[in-house]
Amino acid sequence: QVQLVESGGGLVQAGGSLRLSCAASGRTFSSYAMGWFRQAPGKEREFVGAISRYGGSTYYADSVKGRFTISRDNAKNTVYLRMNSLKPEDTAVYYCAAAAIIATMTHEYDYWGQGTQVTVSS
Repeated sequence: QVQLVESGGGLVQAGGSLRLSCAASGRTFSSYAMGWFRQAPGKEREFVGAISRYGGSTYYADSVKGRFTISRDNAKNTVYLRMNSLKPEDTAVYYCAAAAIIATMTHEYDYWGQGTQVTVSS
């Protein structure tokens, strides 16, 4: 079992930045690839980005590529999502998730956090 808790969400103006954190507890953090997803009202949960167990590989959705950066600190059992140049369309609840291998689909992730709200005003 892995417990995940996101933090760092909030209200920001378009063009601003935020850094989300996801703290993990339970089984060895480095055993899991980590992903970030988001869900806007009335929309399906969508992939944002993912990072491999030791950070050697990262994947991003085209919509965030070049603006968002995922990193992890296995010593702190934490994964981060740095979001720059935020747009109103980035408004959503952001979730972190853990999987056995790096993946882009929601069904490939075994554990999920409760989410943190990000609101970008125009």
